[in-house]
Amino acid sequence: MASVDLETAIKQEEEYLRKVHPTVDDVPGCMTLFDGFLQCHVLGTQIKSLYRYGQMSECGVKKEDFKFCMSLKFMHPEQKRDAWIRRRAEWWAHRRLGKSSENVWDMRKSPLPDWPPALSDNVTENVETIS
Repeated sequence: MASVDLETAIKQEEEYLRKVHPTVDDVPGCMTLFDGFLQCHVLGTQIKSLYRYGQMSECGVKKEDFKFCMSLKFMHPEQKRDAWIRRRAEWWAHRRLGKSSENVWDMRKSPLPDWPPALSDNVTENVETIS
């Protein structure tokens, strides 16, 4: 993928989010975001995070999303949608341009030589005795 700067990535994400959320009703409400924040603190969610990532779930982002939604409470619905899309686009752009597990591995241009290794005679004899 070609390297893009942050502003270009934000514009691309905004364009995508405007297609995914075409109307004001498609943007999540404050109660939905608050429910997500509370769900983050549930024991099952915390155990799953501990199992998968070795640490407890970080719920600060969900709290900030809820607070942001509350700050938009008195805006016109279309302005609220625009502000929400801009915030999510910035989040996705930072996530997309930041490091991920995909940065760890390099794509191979050709297969490994002599892979998979040939079975030795000893291994094939063991297989025959098991059968």
